[in-house]
Amino acid sequence: MSEDRAGAVLYAKDISRVSAFYERVAELRISHTEADHVVLESRALQLVVVAIPRHIASSVRIESPPARREDTPIKLVLPVSSIGAARELAAQHGGQLNPEDRQWEFHGSPVCDGHDPEGNVFQLRQNAL
Repeated sequence: MSEDRAGAVLYAKDISRVSAFYERVAELRISHTEADHVVLESRALQLVVVAIPRHIASSVRIESPPARREDTPIKLVLPVSSIGAARELAAQHGGQLNPEDRQWEFHGSPVCDGHDPEGNVFQLRQNAL
């Protein structure tokens, strides 16, 4: 990881599906793929999607549609060029953003919460690039 980039690790049951979701919705590019992890990057962030170990993954149930897993103290915040476009992409790739009437502004940028295909909650900020 570059010294001047923030990073995050996200554990997932289906790393291919989750990494493809963030590639499209959060405008990240896949820079490296292994059997047990995928590295996605932008100029400012490196997101590593890591496979949940099999003995734990077997007990993780992903509902359809996924239930939001809001019982975590951390939420990823990712910059995008358009929340509207990201909302459509999220729905196409197994996740969901809150409806437009639940967006708000934070420090001059529109923001909106959503969840990925496994229910992990994240927030998008428009024009924060």
